[in-house]
Amino acid sequence: MKQIAIFGASGCGRAVLPLARQQWAASGEPHQLVFVDDNPPAAECNGHQVLRYADWLALPATSRHINIAIANSSVRQKLVERCMADGVQFFEVRAANVVQLDDVQLGVGAILCPFVTLTSNIRIGKHFHANLYSYVEHDCVIGDYVTFAPGVMCNGNVVVQDHAYIGTGAVIKQGQPGQPLVIGMGAVVGMGAVVTKSVPPGATVVGNPAAPFASRKS
Repeated sequence: MKQIAIFGASGCGRAVLPLARQQWAASGEPHQLVFVDDNPPAAECNGHQVLRYADWLALPATSRHINIAIANSSVRQKLVERCMADGVQFFEVRAANVVQLDDVQLGVGAILCPFVTLTSNIRIGKHFHANLYSYVEHDCVIGDYVTFAPGVMCNGNVVVQDHAYIGTGAVIKQGQPGQPLVIGMGAVVGMGAVVTKSVPPGATVVGNPAAPFASRKS
């Protein structure tokens, strides 16, 4: 039997597990689906067992498959590295109504929630999270461990580097061919921000038009 897990029994994981349940039920393969959590909130959550990682590894299995449903990208990366060291495979969680058009390359371990749209000529790295109603338009490049909160509008010719976090309802203005708008590595775009120019690595921007958080405070 395949052992299937969603890593994280908090809000993100609880939102993702029903999508995984639908996927694996449709596959027809014998499997057991559980939550994995380093600090289990309870022995059971929403009708599924919650196991510590070591206990999940101890279960008999023909193979092990996991999706890391942890919003914090640095923690997500550490968990990915732990799972890789133990030979655990990653699977993508994808809602049935996700729209994906032409020439989209998507890295391993993504979460694509309901009503996500990926249009055309897009490159997305590993362990990407796209929450409800988010979209990525044409000719975008998204790095590894990037998180889109619900309703993110990422327009064409945008580069979002590794570990960036884009907040709920943020709008990223379209860049130009050969001159993309760039969201730097580890940058944070605040909820509802309207990003009209590139954001430096590690910066936090908020507001309309988006500006560095420190500037807004002063």
